[in-house]
Amino acid sequence: MGVLNTNRLDASNALPALGSLVILVPLLAIIWRVWRALATPLRDLPGPFTARFTRLWYLKNVWRGDFEKVNVRLHQRYGPIVRIAPNEYSIDDADAIKIIYGHGTSFTKSEWYYAAGSPNKNVHNLFTDRNPKRHSENRRKVANLYSMTTLLSLEGFVTEAAGHMVSKFEGFAKTGVNVNMQEWAQYWAFDVIGLITLAKEFGFLDKGADQGGLLGALHVYLLHCANVGIYSEWHPLVTKLEQLLPGPGMSYLINFTQTQIAERVNATKGDSRASITGNDFLTRLLKMHADAPDKFTMADVMGAALTNIGAGSDTTSISFSAIMYYLIKAPNVVKKLRAEIDAKVAEKANADDIITFSEANNMPYLQACIKEGLRMHPATGLPLARVVPNGGATICGRHFPEGTVVGVNTWVAHQNKSVFGQDADVFRPERWLESPEKASAMERYFMAFGSGSRTCIGKNISLLEISKMLPEMVRRFDFELADPDMQLETHNAWFVKQKNFIVKVAKRA
Repeated sequence: MGVLNTNRLDASNALPALGSLVILVPLLAIIWRVWRALATPLRDLPGPFTARFTRLWYLKNVWRGDFEKVNVRLHQRYGPIVRIAPNEYSIDDADAIKIIYGHGTSFTKSEWYYAAGSPNKNVHNLFTDRNPKRHSENRRKVANLYSMTTLLSLEGFVTEAAGHMVSKFEGFAKTGVNVNMQEWAQYWAFDVIGLITLAKEFGFLDKGADQGGLLGALHVYLLHCANVGIYSEWHPLVTKLEQLLPGPGMSYLINFTQTQIAERVNATKGDSRASITGNDFLTRLLKMHADAPDKFTMADVMGAALTNIGAGSDTTSISFSAIMYYLIKAPNVVKKLRAEIDAKVAEKANADDIITFSEANNMPYLQACIKEGLRMHPATGLPLARVVPNGGATICGRHFPEGTVVGVNTWVAHQNKSVFGQDADVFRPERWLESPEKASAMERYFMAFGSGSRTCIGKNISLLEISKMLPEMVRRFDFELADPDMQLETHNAWFVKQKNFIVKVAKRA
């Protein structure tokens, strides 16, 4: 009996202690957050009230899927520096670009990027690697593959996919069906990257649908990046939980890419040169591995192929769709653009041939339209977050202590009226042609593909594809919105994808 009474007494004493602990821990956490918010030398910088104390404000607004719009409004209200989390600030200042992103800068990518890669911190890729030295070394390994000179040798693949896309839209024009432009742009972009990387289309254009769940996998991956990145310390746990659930994700993209590489290698077993005599990316990657297996491993082959397949469709399709949307809304621009394209086509031996990149690159108004579309609707929609290095840094006249996270959102930058003019919210390609001095000033704050040493390595692929596809669509078809009163809807999960871009297609009169 005595033992039983003692146990009951111990249990009854433990309950109040446990209750006190449940109250004390959250209370201490609150006190810590308040103290941190008041103690920082940046405490006077403006922003949403709750963003002073918790990253939850940022997470809530990113989860909602419209942060690019929220971010623009914040700067309109508060000015060039806005707090978006307790130790993170959004910047809008043209001079800050060189400080934060310039070549040779000591700023490194923030922890947000960790959630875009492997939970294993010993596994790195060109997008997520936060070590500048290692990133530079790995980028140099493959940089030549992404040079415009090399890519022009692959132009035939881009021409093939452009012809396929034209054929599909000719069919739409005959049947009169409404077309989701963004979806078809992504089908096209995926098939182009399939040809460039593997010398084969993935079948998106043929089927007019997602193939093998690749689009679904990309969407799940991007949701993870955008949201889990804000609480990146949870990345390993969330990844494990996602892997337990049925459905696509990053692991699906990895497995798909590994399968493609294995099929190529297995198909050429016994013939060591057969896998390295083509012209596509994978052929070149395998040749680089065969020539120097210690310096360029199969892991490097996998990384480069995955970069193409995982990142090669969303950015290009969103950018292409953005340019098409603004052209449809600006018939006077289309008229002027068609005149330039028609004049160039008249010089071709066969007018029906797909326009070459060289021809497209020599159409200044076409290039201005492309750049203006990318300015109005850049693909990425969150700040490109960087960590202030040792010793701190002065940005917008304000000293930021080391360890502070700062970043410029491309959407914010591209709406800066002091750089792009009072009509920065208007699609006007002419602004890029008014004077070399003005164009140069705008270029310095043009971030459609990032900036500095971390500029998107696939930039030239995207520009090659868009420069060839856009003039074909403009010169061959008439487009109008299926609903003229439609307001464009988007969803921002790192990439700002159009949701309701539905058009009617007709053969050009």
